[in-house]
Amino acid sequence: MDSVAGRLRYDHEPVASDREQYEFGKGARKRIPRSAHADYVPDARRDPLAILEKQNASRLPSLVPLRTARMLQDPFAFYRGTAALQAADLAGGAVTGANVVACGDAHIANFGIFASPERRMVFDLNDFDEATVAPWEWDLKRLVTSVVIAARARGASETAAEEVALLSAAAYRDGLRVSVGLDVTQRFFEAAVIHGGRQYGKATQRLVKKTVAASEKRTSAHVVSRITELADDGSRRIVENPPRLTHVPAEIEASIGEVLARYSRTVSPDIALLLDQHTVTDIARRVVGVGSVGTRCFIVVLTGPRGEPLVLQVKEATESVMHEFGGVPSEDIAGIDRATLAEHHGYRVTANQRILQAVSDPFLGYVSFEGYGFYVRQFRDRNVSFDIPGMPDEPFADYVRTCATILARAHSRSPLAASIAGYIGSGDALPHAVTEWSLAYADQSLADFHALGEAAEAGRFAVSDVL
Repeated sequence: MDSVAGRLRYDHEPVASDREQYEFGKGARKRIPRSAHADYVPDARRDPLAILEKQNASRLPSLVPLRTARMLQDPFAFYRGTAALQAADLAGGAVTGANVVACGDAHIANFGIFASPERRMVFDLNDFDEATVAPWEWDLKRLVTSVVIAARARGASETAAEEVALLSAAAYRDGLRVSVGLDVTQRFFEAAVIHGGRQYGKATQRLVKKTVAASEKRTSAHVVSRITELADDGSRRIVENPPRLTHVPAEIEASIGEVLARYSRTVSPDIALLLDQHTVTDIARRVVGVGSVGTRCFIVVLTGPRGEPLVLQVKEATESVMHEFGGVPSEDIAGIDRATLAEHHGYRVTANQRILQAVSDPFLGYVSFEGYGFYVRQFRDRNVSFDIPGMPDEPFADYVRTCATILARAHSRSPLAASIAGYIGSGDALPHAVTEWSLAYADQSLADFHALGEAAEAGRFAVSDVL
């Protein structure tokens, strides 16, 4: 009689051991030397402003000037909004070919604290609009470049900026080695639970406790109390705050019930049953982020049977910049339905978020509306970000090291993680190379920031007076 293992091997090729993958990764150094990752050579044909204009063409025209204004606030804000530029610039660089489920926009402002379904506070990646299967190097370089730009914005010397960037690259190396040293099941279920930052110094512990305390006000009840008022019939109605928050046309408002019904079929049965015990109170269009400004985004206020509020965010999901501008081909990965993926970017976002995060929002789902794909999540569930510009130096170093470790943990869930660890090794060759690349790319991003400012002054890009 055939064994179960034999039947599994018939349907599925045997999985390479971590040791085999690690050795394969070491061998890849002969093909792609780790030093090759230091070279940033811009394409002579690169046109960053044209890429921004291409993105603007699919966005709500009335909000495009606001996007430009937010990107021109400072070089880090600009960098946050230019994942597409970096994807295009990374397309010609060195890669090992060991792709992972990647965040696609892993800069250090895209990490934060939120409550798990078990009501524990965790720290993790929190933005997945660009997530897809892509080179691990791209996530790492986007992260380390963001460290350089943030350090410079904080007034760090070039030496200090380089040191903290190298610290983050080395933390990714170390975090990946630790993660692939765990059983693969452990890699999927180990969450970064907040315990007051006791592994850090006192300054970082104080910052963590302060930030966790601030999260207590980041709830549906609190946001509803701030953005709504009682209508004559006793219901809660959103107070407009243009252009950030405006009511939607009547036809969208009339459709929201059916939209939420379709969305509820993409969440687990318990959440669908919970949603069924809520009534839609109001819906408004909301402007979000920097890079996302101009995409279609709504918040929906629902009310439970005791009058308790629940606020959902319904956000447009467009093609990942990894594909559109980076040229990354679509790649199959177990657990993600290729047919649904091909027709629905909201599904892409939610599926990859669940892979990359240790724990995810139970309300996470997706839906189509008026020809656009959207993903849905809670608008406020004690989610809060750290004040990066206001951090003292020691907590900033702790923060970027933690972000890099979390990114490594997310990447360790992909099948080729051990080969990446083998390629990187235990030395500083790869961290030094990535740091050198990131320093050069931070200079490129700054030049692009000034180019956008000059184009705006010349009238090529309209700029809103309101942020």
